[in-house]
Amino acid sequence: MKILYAIQGTGNGHITRALALLPELMTHGQVDILVSGEQSEINLPYPIKYRFKGLSFFFGEKGGINVWRTYLKANTRQLLDDIKKLPVNDYDLVISDFEPVSAWACLLAKRDCIGLSNQVATIHPSAPRPKKKDLLGWMVLKRYAPTSINYGFHYKAFDLNIFTPVIRDEVRNHKVSNKGHYVVYLPSYGDEKIVKQLKRLPAAKWEVFSKTATKAYLDGTIHVQPLDAKKFTASMASCEGVLCNAGFGTTTEAMFLGKKLCVIPMKGQYEQACNAEFLKKMKVTVAKKLKRKHLPKIAAWMEHGEVTKVSYTDQRKLIVDRIVQHAGKSQVKPYLEEDFLLFQ
Repeated sequence: MKILYAIQGTGNGHITRALALLPELMTHGQVDILVSGEQSEINLPYPIKYRFKGLSFFFGEKGGINVWRTYLKANTRQLLDDIKKLPVNDYDLVISDFEPVSAWACLLAKRDCIGLSNQVATIHPSAPRPKKKDLLGWMVLKRYAPTSINYGFHYKAFDLNIFTPVIRDEVRNHKVSNKGHYVVYLPSYGDEKIVKQLKRLPAAKWEVFSKTATKAYLDGTIHVQPLDAKKFTASMASCEGVLCNAGFGTTTEAMFLGKKLCVIPMKGQYEQACNAEFLKKMKVTVAKKLKRKHLPKIAAWMEHGEVTKVSYTDQRKLIVDRIVQHAGKSQVKPYLEEDFLLFQ
């Protein structure tokens, strides 16, 4: 069996999930890997057959997406060319982890593409969503990487095709302790902004992992360092609590490691707003922004926050086996004519 596994390269969560799933997927045949996007610090230890710029979102420094940089970096003509040229019909099975080139190439070829991500779980009718509607954010989730068959990951399994998170072996087998420090990973904020606000919180040791820092430095009890996957995992496994955006990967790993969690949803990321809504129901602390008026909530979390207990069993074999069953069994939904206008 020939399998194409296409991975979104914006952020690290998609790559870490691939690290966990690829060995199981490779037991079923030849797996070619596609990665699009430029925002991940984690490298895959496997050959990548297709690497595209895709359609990446770039983080800003004020809590959200840098819209201007995202626009300047976008190359729509190249994206369309990549979609048209990707040979999806050479594969028995195409899997997309919220990756647009593979998804739209399958749509153009009128063949199945299996969605495998947190995003497809987020748009499930039973998934929690914020009361405030975001039509643009909803449309991005629906149309950014359209797929015909969906298997999703969320904090709890609420449907047959919705699974609890995939936890990579490095996290699952890591020794857990509590050395009293707090881990911070807020890639949508600049380092200066983070340090300024942390200094206003109760005295604590902070380990800040930065997407922009080129070298480590100490500012009082605040240790800022470049993001490194192994150091980040080790620090999270030995911390008191984790302060991060509401991305799926970091939040699930923090809870799995038994750490109290406080999240700040990235502005303009509807997926994170939905994740935060689900986490609220699990008694996780959610702060609106990293601003002075919201610091009392973070301080209260430091003082009184509790661990949200989860039990995420290893379901990788079950998930992959169920997906592989679809090979050669077309379930393509009828696409609307306007889906193809982009390619005229």
